[in-house]
Amino acid sequence: MVALNRIYTRTGDDGTSGLVTGERRSKSDLRFECIGTIDEVNAFIGVARCDLFEEPVVDAMLGRIQNDLFDLGADLATPEETLKEGRDALRVVEREVERIEGDIDELNADLTPLRSFVLPGGSRAAASLHVARTVARRAERGMVALAERESVNPSALRYINRLSDFLFVAARFVNDRGTGDVLWVPGQNR
Repeated sequence: MVALNRIYTRTGDDGTSGLVTGERRSKSDLRFECIGTIDEVNAFIGVARCDLFEEPVVDAMLGRIQNDLFDLGADLATPEETLKEGRDALRVVEREVERIEGDIDELNADLTPLRSFVLPGGSRAAASLHVARTVARRAERGMVALAERESVNPSALRYINRLSDFLFVAARFVNDRGTGDVLWVPGQNR
């Protein structure tokens, strides 16, 4: 269990932060950039949830995802190569990937097939979900770049990829219950 009795520790005043293993790295390290972007996705999901009181199914799915994102941050904060022998780490597991795929399928089942790209918008909640989706894509790009240098849990990479898909479908689902999707019209303003 986590205990946060003091918010400031002064240990980061030198521009470093600690991984779960105790290793200190620059706050500009790509691993911390990924963790921060995951935190940003989580915050935007929180904003979207403020407008989803009429969509309890989507809200519950997003609540589970927010918890998963803390697991993902812990996963990223514990590089495999820095673990001591016999020490376990919190990892994103395939069951979480499968659950989010099931959630995508559930929300997508009755949506009208797309015949155009969707512009971010419609309802406020859908627009917030689209913002979260774009930040999730940025997190994925960062995690892929990190995986080119160091170990990254393959299930974590699959999870972040599915998350942006989920957020897209969730935005469509929310819009389907209200204002409808805003569709791209190629060359509309020529």
